[in-house]
Amino acid sequence: MNPAASAAAHATSNLRIRSLEPLIPPARLMAILPLDAAATATIVEGRRAVERVLAGEDPRLLAVVGPCSIHDLDAAREYAGRLKALAASVADRLLVVMRVYFEKPRTTVGWKGLINDPHIDDSFDVATGLRLARGLLIEVARMGLYSATEFLEPITPQYIADTIVLGAIGARTTESPTHRQMASGLSMPVGFKNSTDGSLQAAVDAMQSARAPHSFLGIDNEGGTAVVSTTGNPWGVLMLRGGRSGSNYSADVMHDARARLEAAGLPARIIVDCSHANSGKDPRRQSVVWRDVLEQRRAGDRSIVGMMLESNIHPGSQPAASDRSTLQYGVSITDACIGWDETEELLREAHARL
Repeated sequence: MNPAASAAAHATSNLRIRSLEPLIPPARLMAILPLDAAATATIVEGRRAVERVLAGEDPRLLAVVGPCSIHDLDAAREYAGRLKALAASVADRLLVVMRVYFEKPRTTVGWKGLINDPHIDDSFDVATGLRLARGLLIEVARMGLYSATEFLEPITPQYIADTIVLGAIGARTTESPTHRQMASGLSMPVGFKNSTDGSLQAAVDAMQSARAPHSFLGIDNEGGTAVVSTTGNPWGVLMLRGGRSGSNYSADVMHDARARLEAAGLPARIIVDCSHANSGKDPRRQSVVWRDVLEQRRAGDRSIVGMMLESNIHPGSQPAASDRSTLQYGVSITDACIGWDETEELLREAHARL
């Protein structure tokens, strides 16, 4: 670049960029942390199992259960081990998938999750975060347990999507064309949450959009900029999580949701998130939502294909802190969760009543 062009670029480009740090290409991280045969078999089997539930070919109820977010790998491993044993004991009536969430969208500011800030100190060591996240997901798959996660950054799937059985697009990004296009190319079923105001139509529109082929800018496995062309994803599912208008798990809302899906030419399949606005962010109310929706399912509403619980080893939440010695083991640093004992009680109760 000649001096005049360089001066012009400095005058107009990156004026608010503090730094640009190259990341390891996805293909390189996948070579360092590859899927082995056991993990691959789990993921392929899990995706097919979820698809069969969504298609109505498998009568089991999908139960997506786990921490609001992962911040402690040791606690996550312990939780996964407990959940694997429980999942096996209820597998004839419940298809259990672990929430393994690494990216946290924020309405304003706050800790953005293990991938973005693994040291919880605003150092934003994303390279380490991606490595830790992928490593944990492979460990979970090797246990024979299925993983679900929310995709927030559109580049993240290139690094971890091959390990995921059920993806999600969150309430704040369901209206985003970028995320709808991204979902159209994902290799697993994807849930679309209703908007933060509680309205359903944006998620229904997102499901329609994601079913169609798209072409958009992204990166390839070598980290190069590419035009990504997709075939469309037929395995969308509506996720109800409530909103500013209140909860949205009542029978009336279910009827409205089914009508909207059918009007859009979409399969009537719904997962209810028992946390977030449906519980008023009070973990003690997750069981109320769980039992209400379970009774709707028992009464014959087959559009209810699954439910979600935010659950950890111990109940409640605590402030995030970079000094891990000050953190309580197995307690969420984002939304408050129910504890393991209640989690097991609710899953076993559902198993007994289905």
